[in-house]
Amino acid sequence: MSAVTAGSTVGTAGGWSSRSRQGSPALRRCARGLMWVTLAVGGVVFLFPFVWMLLTSVKPEGQVITYPPTLLPRSLDLSPYRDVWSQIGLARLYLNTLVFAGAVTVLSVSFDSLAAYAFARLSFPGKELLFWIVLVTLMVPIAVLIVPLFFENYEFGWLNTYQGLIVPLAANGYGIFLLRQFFSTLPFELDDAARVDGAGDLFIYLRVIVRLSGPALAALGIFTFSFNWNNFLWPLIMTSTDSMRTLPAGLALFSGEHEVIYNMMCAGAFLSMLPLVVLFFFLQRYFVRGIALSGLK
Repeated sequence: MSAVTAGSTVGTAGGWSSRSRQGSPALRRCARGLMWVTLAVGGVVFLFPFVWMLLTSVKPEGQVITYPPTLLPRSLDLSPYRDVWSQIGLARLYLNTLVFAGAVTVLSVSFDSLAAYAFARLSFPGKELLFWIVLVTLMVPIAVLIVPLFFENYEFGWLNTYQGLIVPLAANGYGIFLLRQFFSTLPFELDDAARVDGAGDLFIYLRVIVRLSGPALAALGIFTFSFNWNNFLWPLIMTSTDSMRTLPAGLALFSGEHEVIYNMMCAGAFLSMLPLVVLFFFLQRYFVRGIALSGLK
């Protein structure tokens, strides 16, 4: 009887301890409600500028500059979208940005993955030193490199060309670091098994490592594409004609050359960010995956 009593006492104490650690249901509901309220407030604060931009883009010009400003338009005017497409040459800007961002993404993912494979899976003299040099490049701001890269493009005759925009950005330290961290987590027994069957390094890279690294490669590709789609300083410095401008540089120069027409500029900004918004909604799990991969040991 004493053993039963002791067991029930221990069970009761363990139950109270477990419930005390988990908290009462009311406390958990309050914490969950507070979390949702915080997320809702943060979402409204984050989305408000974009909502204001979208609504401003469909306001007649007279309503844009009224004081006090109003959020909702009294009447809808879609002419800013037609005007910005025709006056700025938005189709050409879209093409240039797509070629620039797409080519840089393909080259960067290819070269970064090759370098990351060497750092993660191969042994060669000076590997650690070279990897630390790659990491040091992450600490150098792009503004410091603009002048030497400009003169390099000038010597090659690449100013105001696609190759001058694309080739200097064909690899970056962040992509090498990200993929190296992911490749290091894959079992090395896969390499040994492939080498037993007579496979070389290139075969292992293409048929084993790349096939197992789809999420990491997709995350790097999305980050690289979105960064270069919004890249402003580099295309602004390396191009000098409207036929080679990208979207950020073209919109910025248009607003500086003419009187600022706010509804037209908001329409252009919305059209320039629309592809990235669509890309995020379809591939948002890869964005999250990329953030998680950045924290791998």
